[in-house]
Amino acid sequence: MQAQERLGNYQIRVVPEKADWTYVLNQTAKFQISVTLDGHPVSGLPLKISCGPEMMPPTIEKNVTTTIQTLTIDAGTMKEPGFLRCIASFEKNGKTYRNLGTAGFQPELIVPTTKDPADFDKFWDEGKKELAKLPVDSKIELLPGYSTPIVDVFHVSFQNVGSWNGRPSRIYGILAIPKSANPNQKFPAVLNVPGAGIRPYRGSLALAERGIITLQIGIHGIPVNLDQTVYDNLASGALNRYMFYGLENRNEYFYRRVILGSIRANDFLSGLPQFDGKNLAVMGGSQGGALSIMTAALDPRVKGLAVWVPALADLNGYAAGRAGGWHHAFKDEKNRTIEKVETSRYYDTVNFARRLKVPGIYTFGYNDETCPPTSMFAAYNIIKAPKNLLLALETGHALTNEQTDRVNKWMENLLKQK
Repeated sequence: MQAQERLGNYQIRVVPEKADWTYVLNQTAKFQISVTLDGHPVSGLPLKISCGPEMMPPTIEKNVTTTIQTLTIDAGTMKEPGFLRCIASFEKNGKTYRNLGTAGFQPELIVPTTKDPADFDKFWDEGKKELAKLPVDSKIELLPGYSTPIVDVFHVSFQNVGSWNGRPSRIYGILAIPKSANPNQKFPAVLNVPGAGIRPYRGSLALAERGIITLQIGIHGIPVNLDQTVYDNLASGALNRYMFYGLENRNEYFYRRVILGSIRANDFLSGLPQFDGKNLAVMGGSQGGALSIMTAALDPRVKGLAVWVPALADLNGYAAGRAGGWHHAFKDEKNRTIEKVETSRYYDTVNFARRLKVPGIYTFGYNDETCPPTSMFAAYNIIKAPKNLLLALETGHALTNEQTDRVNKWMENLLKQK
């Protein structure tokens, strides 16, 4: 007889008992936990459980054994608005399986901890004046291999402020322009700002195919159509941990050039002969979600914004004993120097969100471990401009196809309003 071995896919589900995953303060949150193999419940597995406020040390830790029935775990409660997270894990055949669920406690009441600098507007006005002194100096190269029958795609670059040496740098990106039989046809435009990392880009063609000019930019001052190995080497070398460069000084922090470069990208878009002259928006996720809020707050030409899983929000929340936003520099108390914390206030998504005046669509979930929902709600709740929130509760640091579709439709409707 031949030996037969079974390999299957274990899955852990951790779900708050309440269907909307949301509780009132002091209400007990219970989580339902199950483990399946090929879709069927598995009993007899040793399961490690830890529960507590997100990104904080657990307040409950226990070991349980799975049964055919769903396990119910009492995770306690919260006295302040925020998120309580339950994590379940086990090891099998040398592999660790892990999943989590997160209960929200009146997240609409979360208020930011970061302070608004008195000279915030003056600081950024001076930066914009410095940028305006530089000519755009754009360079455009057609990319036939990237183009489609209905969209022309270009590799572009334009001049931007410098970082530390004061000399100009450049922003590079992929421009997509809808093709038209009418040479005089005008289109709305969207700036797509990137998530964290170092990578090549191929452009935002989905919206371009709907009749919208799109510009997808990189932030690192290098062409965005090089071989992948170039970006891999930079990520592990010169640009490793770039989000911390210059954090001790607000004038030298890495993101100063990036934020002003996003405004310069709008200068470039506004100067295109195919642009309709009035309908300009910005969109992005994670780091790009932060940059979308920042750009829309600083640039009055922006008509609206679409944001998912925004980063850099309420960065020093850790000092108040709760989760702070990505990049998590201040999770380690030793990094909370006066200079770094003070600089961060000029770059915190919250302080730009305070200044938004245009409508936006925002989407994120409760299970995000990169951009904690506490930090994202801290920014979202402070927005006074028209806003629409799409919650995808179970998602982590990602977008579902449904979220992407809703965001793109919202953006198209915004830009094509009569």
